[in-house]
Amino acid sequence: MQNNSIGIIHGSTIDISPTINFITTNFSVVAPYIKPVFTFLVIFSLPLCLVLFICIIIVIEKLKTVRRKEAEIFDKPIEMGYTETSPTKPKGNPEIAKKWDSATKHVESQNENDWRQAIIEADIILGDLLTQLGYKGEGIGEQLKRANKGDFKTLDDAWSAHKVRNELAHAGSDYLFSQSDARRTIQQYRKVFEEFFYI
Repeated sequence: MQNNSIGIIHGSTIDISPTINFITTNFSVVAPYIKPVFTFLVIFSLPLCLVLFICIIIVIEKLKTVRRKEAEIFDKPIEMGYTETSPTKPKGNPEIAKKWDSATKHVESQNENDWRQAIIEADIILGDLLTQLGYKGEGIGEQLKRANKGDFKTLDDAWSAHKVRNELAHAGSDYLFSQSDARRTIQQYRKVFEEFFYI
């Protein structure tokens, strides 16, 4: 009976002994050059790491400052520039609403004197608004002079309406004034009051 056996193939192994022998025999030659380089790298890297670490801390602190300034600019409500303290935006109240309702009713009357009365009443409300917003002055005209369009988008409407009121007050019945003029002027007052949520 024939003995069948599987032969085991032995692969050739890599002999690294020549490499090790080369390193060990030549290490004494290379070592004097490696040691100063390694020492230089260690000595140089320590202060470099320290400097870089300090730079990182400085950059982080600068970023914190930038973030704080961004928060002041973008997250904080913009303060108006006409007073030392930022005025609170006036809210509509029943008393003002009642005065405004009276003015709008007068302007729809068939009586010319009521149209004039509507403008006078609306101008009184404008004066109250300007005072609450923090504008100083001896009258509405002076208060409006202290305003600028950056804080007061309907400033031109306020001026135009107030000038009509002045003409009515000074010229009286000599000032030609129609109901359409009254309605247009009341609309200008309305724009101002709505900008500041006053009615």
